Amino acid sequence: MSGGPEAAWWKLMSGQGSAGNVIAALCSFFVPGLGQLLQGRLLMALLQFCLAAVLWFFLLGWLIHLWSILDAAMFKARN
Repeated sequence: MSGGPEAAWWKLMSGQGSAGNVIAALCSFFVPGLGQLLQGRLLMALLQFCLAAVLWFFLLGWLIHLWSILDAAMFKARN
Protein backbone atom coordinates (compact mmCIF):
# COMPACT_ATOMS: atom_id res chain seq x y z
CA MET A 1 0.00 0.00 0.00
CA SER A 2 1.34 3.38 -0.88
CA GLY A 3 0.42 6.23 1.42
CA GLY A 4 -2.34 4.68 3.46
CA PRO A 5 -5.56 6.45 4.43
CA GLU A 6 -4.03 9.93 4.09
CA ALA A 7 -3.22 9.31 0.41
CA ALA A 8 -6.72 7.96 -0.21
CA TRP A 9 -8.27 11.01 1.44
CA TRP A 10 -6.09 13.41 -0.58
CA LYS A 11 -7.00 11.62 -3.82
CA LEU A 12 -10.69 11.92 -2.96
CA MET A 13 -10.40 15.60 -2.05
CA SER A 14 -8.23 16.76 -4.97
CA GLY A 15 -8.85 17.19 -8.65
CA GLN A 16 -11.45 18.94 -10.71
CA GLY A 17 -14.80 17.18 -10.63
CA SER A 18 -13.90 15.14 -7.57
CA ALA A 19 -16.19 14.45 -4.65
CA GLY A 20 -14.03 16.83 -2.60
CA ASN A 21 -14.80 19.69 -4.96
CA VAL A 22 -18.52 18.95 -4.77
CA ILE A 23 -18.35 19.02 -0.97
CA ALA A 24 -16.31 22.25 -1.09
CA ALA A 25 -18.83 23.86 -3.46
CA LEU A 26 -21.69 22.90 -1.13
CA CYS A 27 -19.82 24.42 1.81
CA SER A 28 -19.26 27.62 -0.16
CA PHE A 29 -22.98 27.69 -0.96
CA PHE A 30 -23.70 28.18 2.72
CA VAL A 31 -20.67 30.33 3.67
CA PRO A 32 -18.53 32.03 1.01
CA GLY A 33 -14.94 30.87 1.39
CA LEU A 34 -15.72 27.79 3.48
CA GLY A 35 -15.11 25.50 0.52
CA GLN A 36 -11.74 27.11 -0.15
CA LEU A 37 -10.86 26.65 3.52
CA LEU A 38 -11.79 22.98 3.24
CA GLN A 39 -9.45 22.73 0.22
CA GLY A 40 -6.63 24.25 2.27
CA ARG A 41 -6.59 27.64 0.50
CA LEU A 42 -6.64 29.97 3.50
CA LEU A 43 -5.90 33.27 1.73
CA MET A 44 -8.57 32.71 -0.94
CA ALA A 45 -11.05 31.72 1.78
CA LEU A 46 -10.38 34.91 3.74
CA LEU A 47 -10.58 37.05 0.61
CA GLN A 48 -13.91 35.64 -0.49
CA PHE A 49 -15.43 35.71 2.99
CA CYS A 50 -14.42 39.33 3.63
CA LEU A 51 -15.44 40.53 0.16
CA ALA A 52 -18.82 38.85 0.48
CA ALA A 53 -19.38 40.35 3.93
CA VAL A 54 -18.56 43.87 2.72
CA LEU A 55 -20.47 43.64 -0.54
CA TRP A 56 -23.64 42.28 1.06
CA PHE A 57 -24.12 45.78 2.50
CA PHE A 58 -24.49 46.99 -1.10
CA LEU A 59 -26.57 43.96 -2.16
CA LEU A 60 -23.70 42.73 -4.36
CA GLY A 61 -22.50 39.96 -2.08
CA TRP A 62 -24.25 37.40 -4.24
CA LEU A 63 -21.56 37.96 -6.89
CA ILE A 64 -18.78 36.90 -4.52
CA HIS A 65 -20.98 34.12 -3.18
CA LEU A 66 -21.42 32.72 -6.70
CA TRP A 67 -17.70 33.16 -7.45
CA SER A 68 -16.87 31.25 -4.26
CA ILE A 69 -19.10 28.31 -5.23
CA LEU A 70 -17.73 28.09 -8.77
CA ASP A 71 -14.13 28.52 -7.64
CA ALA A 72 -14.47 25.66 -5.15
CA ALA A 73 -16.17 23.41 -7.71
CA MET A 74 -13.60 23.99 -10.46
CA PHE A 75 -10.44 24.00 -8.33
CA LYS A 76 -7.68 21.71 -9.59
CA ALA A 77 -4.91 20.98 -7.10
CA ARG A 78 -1.29 21.10 -8.24
CA ASN A 79 0.54 17.84 -7.78
